[in-house]
Amino acid sequence: MFYDRAKIYVKGGDGGNGIVAFRREKYVPRGGPAGGDGGGGGDIILFGDEGLHTLADLHYQKHYKAGRGEHGQGKNRHGAGGSDRLLKVPVGTVVKDAATQNILVDITRHGQQVIVANGGRGGRGNTRFVSALNRAPRLAENGEPGEERWLTLELKLLADVGLLGFPNVGKSTLIAAVSAARPKIADYPFTTLTPNLGVVRLGEGQSFVMADIPGLIPGAHTGAGLGHDFLRHIERTCLLIHVLDIAGSEGRDPLDDFAVINRELALFKPELAERPMVIAANKMDLPDATANLARLEKAVGSRYTIFPVSAVTRQGLAPLLHHVYKLLTEVETGGDEEPSPEHLVVKVTSTVLDRFQVDRDQDGVFVVSGPEVERHLAMTNFGNDEAVGRFQRILTTMGVDRALRELGAKDGDLVRIKQVEFDFVDPGRSFPERER
Repeated sequence: MFYDRAKIYVKGGDGGNGIVAFRREKYVPRGGPAGGDGGGGGDIILFGDEGLHTLADLHYQKHYKAGRGEHGQGKNRHGAGGSDRLLKVPVGTVVKDAATQNILVDITRHGQQVIVANGGRGGRGNTRFVSALNRAPRLAENGEPGEERWLTLELKLLADVGLLGFPNVGKSTLIAAVSAARPKIADYPFTTLTPNLGVVRLGEGQSFVMADIPGLIPGAHTGAGLGHDFLRHIERTCLLIHVLDIAGSEGRDPLDDFAVINRELALFKPELAERPMVIAANKMDLPDATANLARLEKAVGSRYTIFPVSAVTRQGLAPLLHHVYKLLTEVETGGDEEPSPEHLVVKVTSTVLDRFQVDRDQDGVFVVSGPEVERHLAMTNFGNDEAVGRFQRILTTMGVDRALRELGAKDGDLVRIKQVEFDFVDPGRSFPERER
């Protein structure tokens, strides 16, 4: 089954906890802290695989988690890191953040790897908190939670040449005649429901990839007739072959067909209408083809190169293919155009503009949020007094106390950070936790 869309949930592995431990050896008085760090969580990694041609695997399984890091141990032994999770996707997959629809990365080559969900950092053991003022700290960190997000994956075929035209104009017959592709061929519209790829070989070292894009209809740019699903696959192509039923065997005027499809391209993405295009006037073996060809050449022959062909009898296919190959070599060696931003590989990072945010809900509770504050919260062991005191100092240093006062917080007011609630007090006093 051909699937070119998938929505998946990915989560990096949580980091392991650091521990509080001390050396307890004979003849070693006051051995000192010896708590090891937790291991880092594994990452979720996307891997471009040219052997895949569909997102079927990711369509059926939607949740992926990497391994979590092991906890630290005594004698300064660190926990092992969590295992990474490698997800193979077809080359040509565009990865978007499902919430914002921003493009995170474009997998454009075999072997390309990108981390889409980072594993959490392992928590530090009490050995890491030794200072001149505290020689025996009883403080350790919990592991940092792994990054998590929903992703939307869209496959856009990577082909040199795209065949486009109305349903039943002979695109599938043409690609079957010039390559080893074997699409379904029948005498009814929308026989082809998924794109087909074929490699056209002209000689030693002379070949290109051709994509048979399922038939378009009026209104395709708005999604009519699965228009968005089909048009998306044209975006990657360097050159277009517009296949026309020059004999009008379906009862349509080939000149009208040509104008309608070009208009749909321009409405979907204006740059597609400017892409190099040649016309394959197909079905020359049928009646009325010669008369319609003359009309077509008179109307658009000055702007486009027209090749009279018959995919069934293979008439005229060789000149068409050699001309297309020549145009492709010229496009590839031109190199003057800037690549589309959608085709650039970008690093998947989270942009944080503010360190924290303070709001007040309808119940009068002060709500503190933000990735940095929530990370410190998750890595704090609230069963440990030293850890709670350190968390309070972090909030004060970040300016959370000051922001709460400016918003009107007074002693005893409730403050919530995710699922943990506190009573607000002056920074110089203790900061007790209230269990929810």
